[in-house]
Amino acid sequence: MVLAAPHKQVRIWAMTAEQLRAICDAHRFRPFTIHLADGRRFTVLHRDFVSQSPGGRTMIVYGSDESFTILDWHLVTELEV
Repeated sequence: MVLAAPHKQVRIWAMTAEQLRAICDAHRFRPFTIHLADGRRFTVLHRDFVSQSPGGRTMIVYGSDESFTILDWHLVTELEV
């Protein structure tokens, strides 16, 4: 995982389920954006807005309006904190 000062942008390229868990479980949560291979982006505003499947193959990202999207880890290209 890459760490930086709070005012700097952090990008993690080869994102894994373990990295997502580490970001979400951090003592001081910071919103982050998940980038997909097709150009879509999903911003996670709070740790409760994302969950992973038990097997780690998929994740669910919730919007602030109660909408949700199921994502396949193979489509994730970047995590931007």
